[in-house]
Amino acid sequence: MIKQPLYIRIGLALYLFMFFTYLIGPLILMSITAFNSASFPQITPWEVLTFEWFPKLFSDDRILRGLKYSLYVGFFTVILSVSMGLAGALMLTQIWPKLRSTYYTIIIAPILVPGVVIGISTLVFWAEINRILGFSADSYLQNGIFLSVLGQSTFIASYCMLVFVARLQRYDTGLTEAALDLGATHLQAFRRIQLPFLAPAMASSSVLAFLASFENYNTTIFTHQKFATLTIVLSQKVRYGIDPTISALAFIIVCLTVLGALIHEVRTRRVQLALANGAPVGAVTGGFKAPKFFAGNPAAVVLGLFVGAAVLIIGFAQVYDPAPAKQAYTDQKRAIQKKAIEAIQQKARDKVRERQMKGPKVFETKKGTGTGSPGKDSFGSVFKPNNLDEAAGTKKKKPVGVNPGKGAFGNIWKSDNLDKVAPKEKGN
Repeated sequence: MIKQPLYIRIGLALYLFMFFTYLIGPLILMSITAFNSASFPQITPWEVLTFEWFPKLFSDDRILRGLKYSLYVGFFTVILSVSMGLAGALMLTQIWPKLRSTYYTIIIAPILVPGVVIGISTLVFWAEINRILGFSADSYLQNGIFLSVLGQSTFIASYCMLVFVARLQRYDTGLTEAALDLGATHLQAFRRIQLPFLAPAMASSSVLAFLASFENYNTTIFTHQKFATLTIVLSQKVRYGIDPTISALAFIIVCLTVLGALIHEVRTRRVQLALANGAPVGAVTGGFKAPKFFAGNPAAVVLGLFVGAAVLIIGFAQVYDPAPAKQAYTDQKRAIQKKAIEAIQQKARDKVRERQMKGPKVFETKKGTGTGSPGKDSFGSVFKPNNLDEAAGTKKKKPVGVNPGKGAFGNIWKSDNLDKVAPKEKGN
């Protein structure tokens, strides 16, 4: 084996780190938020370690109903998709060779169609069929589970067919021909020879179909009617605000996925180890034996550690009480808030004291030192009637009235005032 340069190994390690961080980093962060007591999924600031979101998750009726409907839809989607995918793959091997490319293109075409288009098309098509048949609006043709299964199976069956086609490419058709020559019927040859050979592909396509159905949103949003699946429920909850119960659900799903992957890897390693030692495959199908189970099987060791950690966490959650830690955190938070308020109040008091120490502006007047605006009193005589005249040096001896006359108001209230201002001509 050629030893690679150091910089290539460092670059490769950095690339793998960035790749897996990008791939599983969000899932890890989302899982950690399930153990934070904050009311919104967050890692920082960390408040208190808690397991309260898991009981709240299992007491949420909407999420439980959505999970139930997702399982229903997934189960029937697996049956229909795997059946159609297997039939399509077998047909592809039997069809006239010149038509295989055209047939293959037609079969995988639903994968290229957007899920929104498939959902709307399914809803419109079966609504029209229901109208033509004269059924009522609440018939089974308009049932949300029925429509969701049909809509999802439209494109999931294509994925299943690809899995079966890949498996059938390694199938020796001479085995079927030999069985037919020995007197077996086509059904017997398929059931006893070809179907067991396709069993791994059936398992893989079933898992693929269920996962694709479980996480589907684009198609199901148009066909679910009143049977909202888990993805629909979660999308509706996000609109009105989320809490860490979604993080708890994500953590459970991640753990179940990892558990299933480890079990599959353990089984695969056991088969490979048995074949390497010359034993038949059936020899590894016995019961659980710890020494042989863990010997030479790193995946089994990881599975054991994973199960042990899960048991410890569940046991710790049963005896752990986060109430004292929550109370301490609340008291600490209140103390910090109190200090912040006191700092703001002290800052305001300092500003007031600083203004009082500076005082109003001092200036010189004719009679001494005054404050405020220029003038004779403390306010600079700003309210004196003739202040502006004095400031301009045009002080008058007597105030001028508004109208001509002797009074301060020009004798406007005198009875003959108008006669004096504009005398009337008598003798008219």
